Amino acid sequence: MKVVIDGWAKGSYILLVEMPRVRRIRIGALGEMQFPQGFYAYVGSAMGGLQARLNRHLDRVKRVRWHIDYLLEQGRVKGMIYAPTSERLECQLAQRLEGMFRSLPRFGSSDCHCPSHLFFSEALQALQEGAETAFRDLLRGRDPITETCFVNEWRT
Repeated sequence: MKVVIDGWAKGSYILLVEMPRVRRIRIGALGEMQFPQGFYAYVGSAMGGLQARLNRHLDRVKRVRWHIDYLLEQGRVKGMIYAPTSERLECQLAQRLEGMFRSLPRFGSSDCHCPSHLFFSEALQALQEGAETAFRDLLRGRDPITETCFVNEWRT
């Protein structure tokens, strides 16, 4: 499955990831972390190309580069929410999700001051609704290209 967007569009996104069972995973410099069975929302930005970044996350075989790559070796992407925008929104999205869900400390946030960019829920629907709400609230009143939030979900 591939995501097709304007190939040069920049943007921010939230990946919805399923962890089918409890896992202990080494996450680069963060070391080993325990991941309960359930669902995770990972917040990111792609200022060099949203389509390429999202498709990279969907690829099963890739060079491990970011914290999320380690997680995706054991989990699988269930869906994604993304918005083409020239503004980097990942930290603002993470702040909104921080108030809704439990986070895993320092995951995905080594290049900013956020406590985390990864959030956990036992229920996919709650996580998806929370992520959609965070996007909608953040994008309200912005220019037309950023007002549409696209939701795609794949069942494999």
